[in-house]
Amino acid sequence: MLRPVASLRSTVTAPGLSPPLAVRARGGVRARRWAALAATAALVTTLGSVPAGADQASPERTADAAAPASAAHTPPGGPAKTPVAVGHGGAVSSVDPNASAAGIEVLRRGGNAVDAAVATAAALGVTEPYSAGVGGGGYFVYYDAKRQRVSTIDGRETAPRSAGSDLFLENGKPIPFKDAVTSGLGVGTPGTAATWDSALDRWGTKSLAQVLRPAERLARNGFTVDQTFRSQTADNAERFADFPASAELFLPGGKLPEVGSTLANPDLARTYRLLAKHGVAAIYRGEIGRDIVRTVRKPPVAANAQRTVRPGDLTTGDLRAYTPRSQAPSRSSYQGLDLYSMAPSSSGGTTVGEALNILESASLDRGHQSDSHGRTAASHRGGKGGKGGEQSGAQARLSERQFLHRYIEASRVAFADRGRWVGDPAFEDVPTRQLLRQEFADARACLIDDDKALTSPVAPGDPRHPAPCGSSGAATPTPYEGRDTTHLTVADKWGNVVAYTLTIEQTGGSGITVPGRGFLLNNELTDFSFAPIAPGVHDPNLPGPGKRPRSSMSPTIVLEDGRPVVALGSPGGATIITTVLQTLLNHFDRGLPLVDAIAAPRASQRNAAATELEPGLWNSPVRAELEALGHRFTKNPEIGAATGVQRLPDGRWLAAAETVRRGGGSALVVHPHGEVPNGR
Repeated sequence: MLRPVASLRSTVTAPGLSPPLAVRARGGVRARRWAALAATAALVTTLGSVPAGADQASPERTADAAAPASAAHTPPGGPAKTPVAVGHGGAVSSVDPNASAAGIEVLRRGGNAVDAAVATAAALGVTEPYSAGVGGGGYFVYYDAKRQRVSTIDGRETAPRSAGSDLFLENGKPIPFKDAVTSGLGVGTPGTAATWDSALDRWGTKSLAQVLRPAERLARNGFTVDQTFRSQTADNAERFADFPASAELFLPGGKLPEVGSTLANPDLARTYRLLAKHGVAAIYRGEIGRDIVRTVRKPPVAANAQRTVRPGDLTTGDLRAYTPRSQAPSRSSYQGLDLYSMAPSSSGGTTVGEALNILESASLDRGHQSDSHGRTAASHRGGKGGKGGEQSGAQARLSERQFLHRYIEASRVAFADRGRWVGDPAFEDVPTRQLLRQEFADARACLIDDDKALTSPVAPGDPRHPAPCGSSGAATPTPYEGRDTTHLTVADKWGNVVAYTLTIEQTGGSGITVPGRGFLLNNELTDFSFAPIAPGVHDPNLPGPGKRPRSSMSPTIVLEDGRPVVALGSPGGATIITTVLQTLLNHFDRGLPLVDAIAAPRASQRNAAATELEPGLWNSPVRAELEALGHRFTKNPEIGAATGVQRLPDGRWLAAAETVRRGGGSALVVHPHGEVPNGR
C-alpha cells in the first residue's frame, strides 16, 4: 500500500473541479497536456519513492471528495486496491484486484491485451457477478498497434426473434417496470461469451481455455467479500430469495455474506471448465444454452416467492442465431486528438463525440454569449484535427462555473439528439456520421447561453439538415436506464490497447441464476422503450425481433498521430456517457493527471429537469452560482466507476482507477515503476 502524499493533494480538486488557474491560463492545448504530463511525472516519481505498507485510505470515505491519487484500500482478508500504477510490460485497470491480477497473469505469460482483457472479464464474472458475466453482453474496442487501427465488437444482447414492438405492453399499456426487471421477459440473448470468442479468434494469441484458467481457479477457491459486494447483495436480497439458485449462491444460509468471508462459486467454475473444453458452442448450441432457455421460459421460483415472475420467449434458435457484430468504431476529434468508441447500437460514441464537438464549437465564442463575463474570445482552430492551435471555446480560460455550465449544457443537448436518432442500425436509419459532424455541433451549440441554463427536455436537432438552433420533432425526456455495469482497460508491451465495457444491466441483472451454472441472467431488454416516448414521435429504441436495445456504454480509445494516448470507460447506465465525457475534459482541458481526472466529483445531465451532482459538487459554492443561472440539481452519492490506461512519453504505461467509488478500483502493471525488464 502507498500512503497519501501531501504534495499530490493539489492535483485532486474536490470539492470543485478545476486546478489552479495558473495551470490553465495560457498556452493552449499543448501547454495543458504538458501540464497534465508534468503533474503525472511528479506523481510517478512519488509512487516510486513511497514504501509499501504505509497508511491506507479510510474505508468510511465517500465521494464527498476525491481521495489522494496514491491511496490504497485493502478489503478485509483481500488483496489491496491501488488506484494508480506505473511501469513496463503492460497494464490492467478494473474495479477488482483479483480481476486485474488475472489480466496481469496472462500478460506475464506472454499474452497480449486481448487475451488479458478476456481473462479479466471472466474473473469479473466471479467477483462482480451482479455487474457482468456470461449471462450478459457488452462492447469491445481494440487498438492494433501494428496496424494503428481501431476495431470494435458489438456483443450487445438481442431480443428474441419473436419479439415485437409490443414486447412490454399488456392490454395496450406498458407493464410495470419492476415486473419487467425481474422476469424472463427482460432477458436478452447473451453476447459475452461470443464476444470473447470473436476477440480471441481475430486478435488474441491464447486459447479460450488458457485465458479462462485464472477465473476458473478464482471461482473454485473463492474471493473475499468486501463491503461493496455485501451492500449490493443486500440491495437484491429480496429478489434473490425468490429464486432458489440465486439464494443458495448469494445468500448462504439465508443470510447476507459477511465482509471478510470467502465466497466460492463451484457451479461457475464448472461452467468455465465446460467452456474451456467445448468452446462457446456450449452456450450457443449446447447444454448450457439449453439450461438458459429453460430458465428464461419457466423461471424457477421458490414456493414462497413474493412475486409473480413473467416468463420470456427465448429459444435455442435465438442462441444459435446470435452473432457478435464486427463494425467500424465511431470516430470524432477534439483538440487534435482522435477519439474512437462504440457506434450504434451503443449511443456512447456519438453522444460523447457530439458533446465534445459542441464544446469545441466556434459558436460558443461569439458575441452575446460570453462578453458579459469579460472573457477574451479565442480564435477557432482551422478545421477539426489541427495541431497546436488554441481550443475554440477557450475551455482552459473558463471559471469553474462557466466550465461546468457549458459541460452540463453540451450534455443536455447531445442527449436530446441521442434520444431521437440512436437505435440499432440493423433496424433504424441512424445518422451516425452526421451526428458527429462539426457542422451539426455548431448548429446545436448556438442553443447554449453562458448567462442562462436551458430547460429540459430540449428538443432534438436534425443532423441530416442542420439548422442553427433548429429542432426536429418534439422534446422528449430520457428514459431510465439501469446503472450497473463494469469496465476494464488493458494495454500490453507491444502497444495494443483494449477498452471493454460489459454488463448484465442493473445490479443483479434479472435476479435469476441459471441453476447449476453459477451465473445471473441479464435484464437488458428493459433498456428498450416499452412504448414510444412521445405520441406521434418516432422512437428508434422500441423492441423488435433480434433487435439490440440502445446502450450508453462508451469504451473509448484516444489516439494522437495514430498512437494511443488514453483509453477509458465506466459503468453507470446513461451516466456512463457523462462520466467518460467529464473525465476526458478533466484530463485534456483541466490538466488533471488521469487518476485525478477520474477521482474528481461528477455532474450528470441527461436532458432531464435536474442535473445530478456528487457530494463534492453538491457541497461546493459553485452549485449556488449555477443555480443562479437557472440550473436545478439533485444529489447522487456516486456516479460511475471509471478505469483507464495512459501511455507515458517514456513508453511506460500508467493504469488508473477510482480512489473511492465502489470501494476503489485496482490498477496494476506487469513490471512496476523501477523494474526495467529486457525488451520492456
